[in-house]
Amino acid sequence: MLDRRNLIAIAVLATAVFTAAPSFAQDKSIVVSSTTSTQDSGLFGHILPLFKAKTGVEVKVVSQGTGQALDTGRRGDADVVFVHAKPQEEKFVADGFGVKRYPVMYNDFVLIGPKSDPAGIKGSKNIVAALKQIMAKGAPFISRGDKSGTHAAELNLWKVAGVDIEKDKGAWYKSIGQGMGAALNTAGAGNAYVLSDRGTWISFKNKGDLVIAVEGDKRLFNQYGVMLVNPAKHPTVKKELGQAFVDWLVSGEGQKAIADYKINGEQLFYPNADDAGA
Repeated sequence: MLDRRNLIAIAVLATAVFTAAPSFAQDKSIVVSSTTSTQDSGLFGHILPLFKAKTGVEVKVVSQGTGQALDTGRRGDADVVFVHAKPQEEKFVADGFGVKRYPVMYNDFVLIGPKSDPAGIKGSKNIVAALKQIMAKGAPFISRGDKSGTHAAELNLWKVAGVDIEKDKGAWYKSIGQGMGAALNTAGAGNAYVLSDRGTWISFKNKGDLVIAVEGDKRLFNQYGVMLVNPAKHPTVKKELGQAFVDWLVSGEGQKAIADYKINGEQLFYPNADDAGA
């Protein structure tokens, strides 16, 4: 027969379990800091419900430019970082902020411009020649200017073209410090050119008179990678749940989910987790 002490112990244990249950349920979530393109393209809207259905884990996305997303990871304000700037990702890991970088998928960048094509570059497959022509003609160009992966790619392309954009830019070049959607809207309003990831361009609904001016140059390749934030540096990182998301993204199931995401029959991202060098 249970004495008073045992009855109290059982009551306390039951209360503890009951109280902890909601807390446990709330904890089954992770924060992913990611580039705006994965959010704005609609990819997360497609794959995250599939991941939650399989694991019960809710993914809360902080959508930022790649540079800001990496900074969020450095502060320990995210469990996972999912971005597209390989040199910055590798430095993130080398500096001890990430555990390991995994390639996930790729698409490409496209140079968007007005149908009127004031720089005369539409149909070109040479992005470097196109940028030189835009500068020579003084045609309006919109830069995200937000330290995102797309902004980093744009700056690198100017460099490859032999242009010191900070020194050589004129009134034709406008840096807005905003995301991809805002940059496309600004380009549309000003009959300007802008570099965009293809995924966001395909999903962009306010195309107006904008069209793809340049595509198909191998220098426009756009690789995405994912990393668990290092729990040794930030103990608040949900290591097991975060790694479960990383593992799912690079698994056959996750890769198929990425490949299956299409808009009007057009695939936005191409999985390549099996390419160790990507």
